Amino acid sequence: MTALRLAAVIALTTTLFMGACGGTSEATSSPGTSASPSEIEGEDAAKLPSFGPPGENPTTGPSPASPEGATLTFNDVQAKWQASFAAAGLTYSPAKLRLFTSAVATACGPQTSEIGPFYCPADQSVNLDLSFFAAMEQHFGVRGFAVAYVIGHEVGHHIQQVLGIHARVAATNQQHPAGANALSVRVELQADCFAGVWAHTAYARNLITPSDVDDALHAAAVVGDDFNAHLKPGQRPVEDWTHGSSAQRQRWFTVGFDSGSPGSCDTYSGSV
Repeated sequence: MTALRLAAVIALTTTLFMGACGGTSEATSSPGTSASPSEIEGEDAAKLPSFGPPGENPTTGPSPASPEGATLTFNDVQAKWQASFAAAGLTYSPAKLRLFTSAVATACGPQTSEIGPFYCPADQSVNLDLSFFAAMEQHFGVRGFAVAYVIGHEVGHHIQQVLGIHARVAATNQQHPAGANALSVRVELQADCFAGVWAHTAYARNLITPSDVDDALHAAAVVGDDFNAHLKPGQRPVEDWTHGSSAQRQRWFTVGFDSGSPGSCDTYSGSV
């Protein structure tokens, strides 16, 4: 790996899941509407039933870091959410998956590998650069099920889009722009929790082991704002954090994993 690529990987840890990840800047809202942070969750997420173990017991497939594995993981995450929406009587619009290696064109504009994995709400797409995961494994030990955690997180942003959470966040940011960073943290932590909800059913189906859960928690730590600040001391003070600390990200993934319930992922009420 070239020195330039290594520098890009280190820089990526400071931008992973940022900007296009949540995509709230692309969400639309009705003029004059606003919501307090405690109202952003709405009631729909609480209507979704818990993710319990289904009847089948699938065998372990290819690595999520491979094109085949990433696609299978993405399809499984979506299938579980679609079933949950159907059980709640809610309409689910499927997201699209794009795999790329250096650059990709989306309705959110052209992006390169430097953006990291991201969700584009304008075309409802999850976009993954698999070479990025290889670099993250080499330099930070992010491997295995950690990639599935990332996919679950990005699909989590799609769930927020479908439930109208992104629109409510955008409306709140218009009314209270000074609180946008703090609100972004809550958005990202909810996506982590949604990833944990899906991991709950993967564990129930014997698709993953406790070691895999540890891999996901390690990834959550690596993408924490405080971990990134440690890599680049003196940059991005706490008030500029947009994704939450390592401990917060691990905690909310665990909340979703332990409960298997989307309703447990209300990161907008109380402290996080």
